[in-house]
Formats: sequence, structure tokens, C-alpha cells
Amino acid sequence: MTDATSPVISLGFRTDLMLLTLQGSRVEERDGYRVVRTPANPTFHWGNFLLLPAAPAPGTAARWVDTFRREFPDADHVALGVDGTDGATGDPADLAAADLHVERGTVLTAASLRPPARPNTTATYRVADTDDDWAQALALNEAGNTDFEPTAYREFAARRLAGFRALQERGHGAWFGAFEDGRLRAGLGLFTDGRGLARYQTVGTHPDHRNRGLASGLVHAAAVHAATNWSATTLVIVADPDYVAIDIYRRLGFTGTETQIQLQIVPA
Repeated sequence: MTDATSPVISLGFRTDLMLLTLQGSRVEERDGYRVVRTPANPTFHWGNFLLLPAAPAPGTAARWVDTFRREFPDADHVALGVDGTDGATGDPADLAAADLHVERGTVLTAASLRPPARPNTTATYRVADTDDDWAQALALNEAGNTDFEPTAYREFAARRLAGFRALQERGHGAWFGAFEDGRLRAGLGLFTDGRGLARYQTVGTHPDHRNRGLASGLVHAAAVHAATNWSATTLVIVADPDYVAIDIYRRLGFTGTETQIQLQIVPA
């Protein structure tokens, strides 16, 4: 078995841990795995998870679920990250027997981005800097939620945005918005530890304003800001390989470099 204390291979998880620890999350070393805890946001599935050094060996998936529940006895979810770059998940039948669902993310990187081919010229792209901006960011998150119970999701999203705002106030990145007449139409976070890596978070456009070039313009504007103000040399974004957003990122100059694997049981 790979030693859990060896460096994290996956750039996706490495930047996840970078941002989580900057926000006060704890990473605890165990014999054969890591435990990641985010006390400030206990319902954040991927702030409270186990990071395995490799895909579960045959016949071990259920034991990993038991290990998670022992480490997080109050959690109503199960989240197991798999370190690696090639998308290995473990035996599909073994995972299914343990009720684990596989989520694949494509990790994309770029040194810099090219401008959108068809830029949106009606929006202003800027950093969130007022309480109203942050309130609009929360409303934007809520508008895009189609998967979770609204009240619980609002609590989760508010806590996560509070963490992002704290990072911004400490100089570790910023939350950016595309505004029209003072109204937030699209938003994203871009955060860094100041050592060259900058990771995008929660890119989203209001459902009523999609397909207008707002997201591509905002992703590009944030990249320019990061290069100018934070000396960022590697931009990182993780995208659903089956969702249209990944094509937007590729057109801007991102290239897929690895596959990130998340195994989870999500509460009904």
C-alpha cells in the first residue's frame, strides 16, 4: 500500500488541500489514509472526507465506508478521495455493493489564458468588495442549486462563501463577479497560496443569463488579475468531463492533465 504520508500526487486534491488548509481545515495522517476535517463547515462533503493513497483494493470498499463512518460518526454522507492521476477507481462491482458512486473530474491547467473569441461587452468584471456583492454571490449559488434541499444548501453555501471571503481578506485570492447594472450575473473564486498555483472554485452563471459569454469572460478576467497581482504561473480548474463548461475552459487555453476520482454516498 502507498504510504498516506507521501506527497499527494493529484494536482486536483493537492490544490483542494491547499485551499482547505488555508481556511483552517485539518489534515490528519492515519496508517494508510488521510482525514480531512473542516469544522467551520461540517456539511461540506469535500471538506470532510478521507483521502486514500490509491483506489480501493478488491474487496475493501465496504471497509473504507466503515472507516469513514468511524472518523465522521455524525456525517450523513460518505466521501472518499482517491489520490492519483489516471482515474483508477477500484472494482466497479465492489464499489456498487458498498453503495459508492463514482464522480470523475477532469483537472485542467494553463499558464495563461487567451481572451474569449466572442467576448461579452455589456458586463463589468471585478472583485467582490461590498457586503451586497457577497450577498449577491450567495443568491447566485442558491439560484444554481438543483440537487440539494434549499435550506441546508443555503447554510452550506453561506459558510463556504464566508471562507472564501476570509481568504480574500488575507490576500489569498478573490471572488470575482460579472455585473450588469450592479447585478451579479456570474461568479467564481480564484485562490492561491502565493507559490504559483491558483485554483478556480465554483464557477457559476445565473440560469437566466447563461450562453451570453459571461463565464468565459469572467474566467479570463480572473486569470489576468491572478497573473498581474499574485504572480500566478499555473492556473488549475476541475470540471465535469460531460458538462458543457469544460469546452469553454478548453477554448480559453486550458488542457486536461489528469482525472480526479471521488467516491461518495450522498444523502437522499
